[in-house]
Amino acid sequence: MSDSGSQEAPKTRIPRPTVGNKVTVVLGAQWGDEGKGKVVDLLAQDADMVCRCQGGNNAGHTVVVDSVEYDFHLLPSGIINPKVTAFIGNGVVIHLPGLFEEAEKNERKGKNWEKRLIISDRALHVNAVFSFLCVSFPPLLALLSLGTTKKGIGPVYSAKAARSGLRICDLLADFTQFSERYKALAKQYQSMYPTLKIDIDGELLKLKDYVEQIKPMVRDGVHYMYEALHGPPKKILVEGANAALLDIDFGTYPFVTSSNCTVGGVCTGLGMPPQNVGEVYGVVKAYTTRVGIGAFPSEQKNEIGELLQTRGKEVGVTTGRKRRCGWLDLVLIKYAHMINGFTALALTKLDILDVFTKIKVGIGYKVDNQTIPHFPANQEVLERVEVQYETLPGWDSDTSAARSFEELPENAQKYVRFIEEHVGVPVKWIGVGKSRESMIQLF
Repeated sequence: MSDSGSQEAPKTRIPRPTVGNKVTVVLGAQWGDEGKGKVVDLLAQDADMVCRCQGGNNAGHTVVVDSVEYDFHLLPSGIINPKVTAFIGNGVVIHLPGLFEEAEKNERKGKNWEKRLIISDRALHVNAVFSFLCVSFPPLLALLSLGTTKKGIGPVYSAKAARSGLRICDLLADFTQFSERYKALAKQYQSMYPTLKIDIDGELLKLKDYVEQIKPMVRDGVHYMYEALHGPPKKILVEGANAALLDIDFGTYPFVTSSNCTVGGVCTGLGMPPQNVGEVYGVVKAYTTRVGIGAFPSEQKNEIGELLQTRGKEVGVTTGRKRRCGWLDLVLIKYAHMINGFTALALTKLDILDVFTKIKVGIGYKVDNQTIPHFPANQEVLERVEVQYETLPGWDSDTSAARSFEELPENAQKYVRFIEEHVGVPVKWIGVGKSRESMIQLF
């Protein structure tokens, strides 16, 4: 102690905390359905942990391994690797019947998952109240005609913002208190929509059955993630759902999803700091697709769009709806890069363009005959956009057997380089087919 009685300052400062392990992030750069699952499947082969940070079973990833096709909606698709631990973070909304049904389907194809799945206790539960609202109640569907997947995802995120949602930790704590909150929530919606019918007691019985099944999988998500980041060296992969143009803040609002599917959602959806974000890979389809309604500047409502739809088998994994198709729009991709800071791109489904002798690529926008340097926020403005295209020569030959960049036709190589130059991000992978082997790695 000094003469004045005050405590002396320590002679050494506490060192700055170590960053710990970095996570690798895979995100969609368009309106979803870009083939994120294939990129995750590749990276998951030597990963220790694969995470979902947002969305719910409104997402859909298809992965083909050893000629077996797997469909994922809620489980991280990287769980195919038997050595991987899968983590569903607090930003995800979980529909328990859907989770167990999906797991059972994939188990029948030979993939065991139960002991390798961890669920954050802070994740919201998509209960039957929200499912009934979206599937069985036409008046609400009329209000929500925004390209919804009818999975109850929008209503449960709305309840989260209104602080009336029910979380996994609530389900596993005191079931009597949970039941009271569930009944209050159901009655609230029934008072708003008097013709809405819900078997409250029946649904609570079903939920009680899930308690014992799910309990071994649930952890304090923040603590679990911190231990993963600051424990022994570990390869951690984050699998984004949906895509940049469906982000609740940055997408083509209001025709968007209800979560942040850009890079910020990784931090808020897993409970981790931005300093632990490492590589950010943007997945880009070699053309553009969109499910549902909303502005789509490069859409081709003609034989070109039909050919892309047919050749690409463009039908939604989750909805079963045909996807709208159009040329690649690099204005969109650059916008997604501004938000996400992609360190590399994965260009998928290049083989779908094999039959075209000429290929157009959107490189700029005009509105009212004036070039604009940005992606418009307003839907009405976006509907009026005139896309400025550059026409590139096609290759009119089969690329599906190519296993290296050099094996691609010269014009296909030029197409890839054109994208790199305009976006300012290197292409690391090129997809020329459905299987794992058809992903060409450039570096």
